[in-house]
Amino acid sequence: MNTRFPARTGKPASDETGFRNRANIGAGRGEAGASCNFSRGPVSNKETLPSFSERFPIVNVPLMDLKAEYLDLRAEMLARIDEALTSMRLFLGPNVQALEEEFADFCGVEYAVGCGSGTDACQLALQAAGVRPGDEVITVAWTFIATLASIVHLGAKPVLVDIEPRHFNMDPALVEAAITERTKAIFPVHVYGYPVDLGALREIADRHGVLLIEDASQAHGAQWQGKRVGSVGEASAFSCYMSKNLGAYGEAGLMTTNDKGLAEQLRLLRNHGYTGKYEHGLVGYNSRLDEIQAAILRIKLARLEQSMEIRRRQAELYTERLAGTPLTLPYEEPGFTHCWYMYNVRAPRRDELVAHLEARGVATAQHYRIPAHKQAALAPYGLNEISLPESEKASEEILILPCHPYLSEEQIEYVAEGVKEFYG
Repeated sequence: MNTRFPARTGKPASDETGFRNRANIGAGRGEAGASCNFSRGPVSNKETLPSFSERFPIVNVPLMDLKAEYLDLRAEMLARIDEALTSMRLFLGPNVQALEEEFADFCGVEYAVGCGSGTDACQLALQAAGVRPGDEVITVAWTFIATLASIVHLGAKPVLVDIEPRHFNMDPALVEAAITERTKAIFPVHVYGYPVDLGALREIADRHGVLLIEDASQAHGAQWQGKRVGSVGEASAFSCYMSKNLGAYGEAGLMTTNDKGLAEQLRLLRNHGYTGKYEHGLVGYNSRLDEIQAAILRIKLARLEQSMEIRRRQAELYTERLAGTPLTLPYEEPGFTHCWYMYNVRAPRRDELVAHLEARGVATAQHYRIPAHKQAALAPYGLNEISLPESEKASEEILILPCHPYLSEEQIEYVAEGVKEFYG
């Protein structure tokens, strides 16, 4: 495999589009990993190989590195922010309008509408599409709680189906049995950046006359059969929370659709139902996308394709270096294109491995250590009584390894060596 990363020198390398390999820049961290040595030369038969900890000093490997990104893009960020503040066109201004056009073009849809957060995007997409109190919405528990909260806030009922065990997305084989006369929508989540089987779900939704709404909060840029996620359902929701592969420096969300009337409903709902000066056609919300966040997102959107390519090379390197370990590694099936928002593995003795890596400076995450249906907040809705075996098994095994555009090849090697040391 020809995986190429910028060289690690005294000054970070950069290319003409602006990404730099500023591995591990952060408060008090310095130039992490600079002293690692992964090559020792010939070893005699009588020589005892040193242990991992003897060969490699502790290296801080962050799960993500927003500070490195900011330092890389700082000049352009500050110029765009200053331009927005100087113009004082801060209310659904030119950056919001331009971002909506650019994101619609990126997703291959007719309309994109900005809003205040990914949580708002989920709720407004469902509401604009017609979900009302008493309706049922089929979704999964293997997601952040906001997916289910958006249904509950509308007075609708979440109906949960389990996930398939390889990619952790909604299992289409379980959906049809969950449909009732009260079902209004199927609401799948593209988890970790891997697209759900949109073909199977689109066929089920059409056959039963229900809506298909995509929660694409984790999957900006992922593709199913050459189509971007967010372009197949009646409406789709994207989160632009700071950790996402298209993230603001605060809260932001985007919604997409090919339906002109639905797009207009989304615009009304995000802005108090505003139809004209002093006039409001419906009771909406204050969920306007901030002009400064829109300016920041435009800069990042222009680099998203390159960011995804860097993540893809990192995923390939992880997969190569972790082959032969007890970990179950992610992969792509034909017609499904991962955006590698996260590099997720199934890990035997997961919690012990987490402690082992953390002792060596490697940050990890366990999304979702407690599945949504087991959260105390949703117990009043009876969801904690539902059995979802695959989701519950995944909660004990899933581990997220660092994967972001400012991670060096050396750091990936370090993580892989730490995993190998743990499993012997």
